[in-house]
Amino acid sequence: MLTNHLDFRLEPKLREMYEDHKVRAAKIDWGYHEFLPWDKAMSFQRVPWDESQVTLPKPIITAVETALLTEVNLPWFTSHLDQTFKGSLSVVRDFVHTWTAEEDQHSNLLENYLLITRNVEPMRLHQLHKQTVESGFNPDFETPFETMVYTTLQELATMVFYLNVAKLANDHDKDLSTLLRRLAKDETLHYAFYRDVIKHHLQLEPNYCYYLGHVIKNFKMPGAVMPDFEDRMSIIAKEANYGPLEYFDQVLDVIVEYWEIDKLRPIAPEAEKARLDILNHHARLKKVRDRFYKNK
Repeated sequence: MLTNHLDFRLEPKLREMYEDHKVRAAKIDWGYHEFLPWDKAMSFQRVPWDESQVTLPKPIITAVETALLTEVNLPWFTSHLDQTFKGSLSVVRDFVHTWTAEEDQHSNLLENYLLITRNVEPMRLHQLHKQTVESGFNPDFETPFETMVYTTLQELATMVFYLNVAKLANDHDKDLSTLLRRLAKDETLHYAFYRDVIKHHLQLEPNYCYYLGHVIKNFKMPGAVMPDFEDRMSIIAKEANYGPLEYFDQVLDVIVEYWEIDKLRPIAPEAEKARLDILNHHARLKKVRDRFYKNK
């Protein structure tokens, strides 16, 4: 049977996972004020912003700014998840509420860091922030299972993004590197929950493969609505440690292996075709990756 609804038989297991998440999250609870270099703060009215005050390389600023403009769209992400899971498993809706509370301070941390360190022009950042939120979030999927697949990829990609940029930032600003790694810890916990929800569904019913393919083959980050997104991602790929190669190695390859897509045996012909399509998609990207490293 093909269904894109979450399976009620898994609710006890997911409830257990949710309670475990809350325990783990409580152990690393934090406030964004702890990670800001307040000693660098100055009034913009007393000391107007000037480009000479910028201390970070442009690619790192672009990466942090892009992360911020992704995080500020939290209200739209939450609205989408809330509508998608209405009438679905209660534990998933409970997790979305917890996820929202934990994600809520991410944009505050990034925006205040950029302003305090004067690495962005304040009014320009305000305008980008406003324009991005006005653009909203309009994914081309709206079913519970597909949304869970998407959030798995999105959280893992965000975690990898933060960790990779943190490595690069460490030589320029250790405060920035620390706060990016702090954000990655949240994304790791969120990713683990969404990832395992999908894993349990695939183990219970391999025919869920039918709904994996569309999201996996068409995945794009929610920040795609921000101005100049493609230009930003091009700069970040070339100079800030996160691009298509990192996405394949650290996101897609990881999740295809974790979900053991090659070992699943769905009964429905459509689901089996979708499974093979995913593996072929993965293989094509692997060839591109291998060719790049060979010619490098």
